[in-house]
Amino acid sequence: MSDKPVLYFAPMTRAETCLWMDEELGGVCDVKSYHLHTGGHKVDEVLAVNPLGKLPAMTVGDQVVTEAAAICAFLADRHADKGLAPQLDDPLRGPYFRWIMMSGAGLEPAMLDKFAGIVRENPASTGHGSFDDVLGLVETAIVADGPYLLGDKFTTADVVMGSTIRFATMFGAIEEKEPFTAYLDRIKARPAFQRAQARSEKIAQSFN
Repeated sequence: MSDKPVLYFAPMTRAETCLWMDEELGGVCDVKSYHLHTGGHKVDEVLAVNPLGKLPAMTVGDQVVTEAAAICAFLADRHADKGLAPQLDDPLRGPYFRWIMMSGAGLEPAMLDKFAGIVRENPASTGHGSFDDVLGLVETAIVADGPYLLGDKFTTADVVMGSTIRFATMFGAIEEKEPFTAYLDRIKARPAFQRAQARSEKIAQSFN
């Protein structure tokens, strides 16, 4: 592992999920920060990595990884010794990826539909289904399998899905009620989460 990952970061974006993941792993990335409100994500350095100009993005040598869930999953496997991803032969490997992908492919688009007041005549045609169905599925997992998505063990799935649930409650898409409040309390109590938040706030203040 001679190539150290470089995380392209902006505060108050999905990149905070990756910063939290970095803290859970003990700070394995070099972090380059950009100011979204002044168009920092559209500079040549970022566009060379992600032509969409979206953050987060990550490089590892000549490799490029984009999308927060993919970055977190990549880092978890790269640092398998940290135990944040089930091993390849672990029966929990499938459910692990299910919840990581459900965040961006299910909960987030359904949440955005709710924010925009979009009512789908045929929810099944969207791929993510209805907001209530997706949220109900996540709720069942937290209650039935808890305290984390895969049971007693905190994993990268909780970093990714937990970040989405936190964002959704902050902006009112998910009501602040059980079992989500207790789940978020467990997440927010993690030292790595707290360090990531303090780190992000410090970066944001440096832009002022």
